[in-house]
Amino acid sequence: MTRASKHTFARTFLRKALDEIPLTRAMQIVLRDYDGDRLSLSAPLAPNVNDKGCAFGGSLASLLTLAGWGLVVLKLKALDLDCDIYVQDSTIRYLAPLWTDLIAHAELAGGESWDAFAATLGARGRARLRLTCRAPLAEGGDACTLDARFVAIMRKADDAG
Repeated sequence: MTRASKHTFARTFLRKALDEIPLTRAMQIVLRDYDGDRLSLSAPLAPNVNDKGCAFGGSLASLLTLAGWGLVVLKLKALDLDCDIYVQDSTIRYLAPLWTDLIAHAELAGGESWDAFAATLGARGRARLRLTCRAPLAEGGDACTLDARFVAIMRKADDAG
């Protein structure tokens, strides 16, 4: 799959998320980039601002979680695997206020493997995977990080309805 087709694939995913998850519309989330291994989403500051004028922590948590979840969704669709994906647990760290538009980058956590994840999913019908997500600051460093574990569960043929 070319980079352009991966980006088109990700835009289709985001349109579906915008249709099905009302919060994504309110946050005005858009796709920045998807290369097959990393998903980047963004949202403007204005609808995601707190009382101090910087990014609302709940918006950061939501954008980072959606980027991680979306990366798993996209990878499994590319592998033609029909699964339900859930966030099992996560740890968020707020490191600095973010005064600009929100950006989230999601990628595999160290020591994780898409191949091992897919093999476990095929053998057991469910698998877990850890991702690292970050919201960078314009001047360098991170405003916020999220370490999350996602679970994929294969759908049965009669569940696809």
